[in-house]
Amino acid sequence: MNSHALPRLAVTAGEPAGIGAELLIRLAATPLAANFVAITDRSLLLRAAARCGQAIELLADDGAPVFERRPGTLRVHHVPLGTEEVPGQPDPRNARHVLATLAEAAGGCMAGRYAAVVTAPLQKSSINEAGIRFSGHTEFFAERVHADVVMMLASPELRVALATTHLPLSAVPGAITRDALERVLRIVHGELREKFGLATPRIAVLGLNPHAGEGGHLGREEIDTIIPLLDTLRAEGMQLLGPLPADTAFVPAQRERYDAVLAMYHDQALPVLKSEAFDRTVNLTLGLPFIRTSVDHGTALDLAGTGRGDPASLIAAARMALDLVARRAARPPASLPPGRQEGSIPQGTP
Repeated sequence: MNSHALPRLAVTAGEPAGIGAELLIRLAATPLAANFVAITDRSLLLRAAARCGQAIELLADDGAPVFERRPGTLRVHHVPLGTEEVPGQPDPRNARHVLATLAEAAGGCMAGRYAAVVTAPLQKSSINEAGIRFSGHTEFFAERVHADVVMMLASPELRVALATTHLPLSAVPGAITRDALERVLRIVHGELREKFGLATPRIAVLGLNPHAGEGGHLGREEIDTIIPLLDTLRAEGMQLLGPLPADTAFVPAQRERYDAVLAMYHDQALPVLKSEAFDRTVNLTLGLPFIRTSVDHGTALDLAGTGRGDPASLIAAARMALDLVARRAARPPASLPPGRQEGSIPQGTP
């Protein structure tokens, strides 16, 4: 029997009409050594289990420590739906349910009730159709705890952070300012040290324009903003490459030179990552005062209700959350703030 209590991982089910609840049922069937606490409607989980043909035992979450978990068991923090889900058909009446699950996850992490939160995909459009302005998990958690955050997606082979997230492409150049880039790079650098144990992180910074601006002939953002900032931060000791042309930054010879990539916008680098490791990629939020990981895919409304959704990304997100919780627990007291020093994991660990 395990002599230590299992880490309590909050898991949100996301959009009720999507595949989130079904993936959560599949996650519960794994032997992962975690005390999973599903933050959602209990009846939603029972219907999802039936669609998956999966036996599930749902237990009320009383907050007591759990030392062993049998596959097929799941603790539940019940948050009632606004209306019963119809697979594949998001209903704005469930928008407040979705937001309530995220609020409980964030509040529980801040209060120490959960060691980390793992999120299943949600439908942004359905929340906005309910008259609630919403742009994504990352932004919600940042606003909830008043933190500066950065979105990173990571596979075992590649880590990609984003300078901008859910913006129209036309708005990206105006958002690439010196102050914004400096904030992002400092967060990424600090979190690569603290969360991933990289003593001297090497970060490749992509240019905004084709060929990183071609010496100003294809745009001046590199000359006017990106290069001066990188020079300043290099003078402080940061190991920064670039700005690199995005079309060659991911070739094998380049990858050997860096530990993570900073892309200027959402679709600049994520297609490379997802095409290589879609089922092994995890979305994590850097800069939060708690650990948050997520799947790297959407709600898959076309698969909802079939029980055929692939749980690999949610399982990978749970594994990464557990790894990060373990690293945090193993970190010696001397490495805690005020100095954001590196952890004890060797360089190169994904």
